[in-house]
This record gives sequence, C-alpha cells and structure tokens, in this order.
Amino acid sequence: MVRVDEAVDLANDEADLAAEALVETLSAELPLDPEGRPKIVEVRFVVEEDWSGVRLDHYLKAKIRRLSRTRIQDIIRTELTGPNGRRMKPHSPVMAGDTILIHRPARPEPSCPRTFEVLASDPDYLVIDKPAGLAVHASARYYFNTLTRVLRERFPAEPLQIAHRLDRETSGCLIVARSKEAATLLKGAFARRAVTKTYLALVYGTPSWPEDAGTVIDLPLALADASSSRLRVRMEAAPGRADALAAVTHVKIVRRANDVTLVACRPVTGRQHQIRAHLAAVGHPIVGDKLYAHGDEAFARYCDRQTSITDDEVRAEFGLARQALHAASLRFPHPRSGEEVLVESPLPEDIRAYLATKGG
Repeated sequence: MVRVDEAVDLANDEADLAAEALVETLSAELPLDPEGRPKIVEVRFVVEEDWSGVRLDHYLKAKIRRLSRTRIQDIIRTELTGPNGRRMKPHSPVMAGDTILIHRPARPEPSCPRTFEVLASDPDYLVIDKPAGLAVHASARYYFNTLTRVLRERFPAEPLQIAHRLDRETSGCLIVARSKEAATLLKGAFARRAVTKTYLALVYGTPSWPEDAGTVIDLPLALADASSSRLRVRMEAAPGRADALAAVTHVKIVRRANDVTLVACRPVTGRQHQIRAHLAAVGHPIVGDKLYAHGDEAFARYCDRQTSITDDEVRAEFGLARQALHAASLRFPHPRSGEEVLVESPLPEDIRAYLATKGG
C-alpha cells in the first residue's frame, strides 16, 4: 500500500512542484537500457547567491518541496555528491556556485504518449497539442516520459523553453518559446494576464447556470490543510483563510448530455488546479478527475497502481482514463510584433466518445 509521503510525491507530479528548479540531464556516461531509457537519473542543482551559507537539507527542502525531511536526509546519505564529488551531510552549508548532483536509479514509468501535433509554428514559438498523460516536466514519477525530454529529442538544436504548464492529464494547447528572448516575453504575457486561455471540461451533473450568460466562480483557493486532506496537494475553496489566494473562473455551458455537461472555462487568475477545484467546489467535478471527483483515498489507490493498472481498469473505476479537461484555445500577443495570435485545438476523441455515450 502506498505510504502517505509516497502518495504526496506522486500527487505532486500533477502540479510539477519546483520543476523549474530541477535541471534534468542525461550525459553519454549515464547507462541506458536497451530501449535508450536511463537506468540512472541525474538531477543537478547550482546554488544561487541568495542561498549561500544555508544548510544543505534546508536548501533541498526548498527546492524539492514534495519530499519529506526523512526522504531528503536519505537522499543526502545515499544519492548526493557535492562540489568535486565530495560527500555532504544534512547540516553542511552550501555556497553560491556549488554544483550538487543527485544520482538515483530510474523508477519504472507509466506508459504514456510521446508524440504530439504542432498546431502553430513561428520563428519565435511553437504551439503544440499536448496529449493527455504526457507530463510537462520531470518529477517524482516521470523522467524519460516528459514533454521537456520529447522536445529535446524532436528539436535537438533549439533552445526551447515551455512558457506555461498543463497538468499531466490535461490535453491541448501549450506554448513553447524558441529562444530565450521569446520565452521572457511570452512568460511575461502570462504573468500580466495578457493571454486568454479557454478550456473545455466535461463535468458531472446538470448545472443550473443560464445557458447564454453562464456563471462566474469567484472563490479564493488554498492548499487543503491536514484536517481535510492527508495528501496536502488538493486545493480547496477557502474564503476567509489568510493564506487563500483570489481565484476567478468564467464558466459557460456548451452542451448538456443527460447526467454530464460540457462547459467552457476561462480562468482569469492562474492558481494551481484552479478549474478543477472551482468546478468541484460548486458541485460539478470533472469527469475522470481522480482527486477532485473521487477524493484522496481513491487518488492514493490509483497512485499505488499507476505502473500496472490498465486504461480499461481506470475507466471502469473513474469513467475516463484521464480527467476530461482540455486546453481548447490560446489567444496571446506575438512576442515580436505584439499582434494577437489565436490557436485552437479540437476536443480530443476520448472526451467526444464519452460524451457520445451520454447522448451528447
């Protein structure tokens, strides 16, 4: 049975916590299996100026937030080397510029799609149609089967940078910058909310919202506390809590089909799991969402079986093999000209097929 800390580790694959702080590398010296997958995973950190003098275990806890203190101490003892290959202890201070390497055996990874369609191509960016099941960044469970790695394989000569993120089970439009300059401008556009994102979600139930006007879900979100979630990865509506962040999502009904409804969602803010948490909070969780529609225990059971369970078994338990959330369109300013760019992705076959079984 999966332990609580392991479940947290796996659950955080969705959020890609601290992913940008991790630099995954695969040198020619690292051993590969017959299929070209790494037998050993190397994670590299270069200590920033602001962290100089901090204890090693405190530094790693900040950089890999999903791991428990016990697991971090175990990594330091068995998998970590510091500058010049020297061993370090949890209380050892790190210094600016130090290179810290973690080598660990590669774990079996769940199978997932490793191909994608390019929806739009420009000298400054690509917009890809990310398939459901493909993680964006390396995480506790994924190293070889990640979009960052697939991009390096497909575009080996380009300094690509992913400009935003999607959950592993979410499909659809994702912008990839083709230069450092374009990445800065595109990420800046997301930060100042100059990008309009529209998602399609298939939800349980028949919302009472007006057909034309839809509704606005304005509920602050915060990480579920220990009293309501032992996994500490689920976001929940938390009006009045000091740590809650403003979160607003516009939702409009697209199609009703008996006991499920296809809705279009436009998040105004960009909180973790925002659409999933908001729809669940108003009583209409997303079909196939293991965490928000079925709860912590069901999600932990799924994590425990993730490398062995079949898609048919997942569908039998959760309705769909993945959460029915799709990034249907992105409207963003071109990083060079500033002109508006609109890219759209059609509703994937698995969601359309499920909707058809409901008469939609």
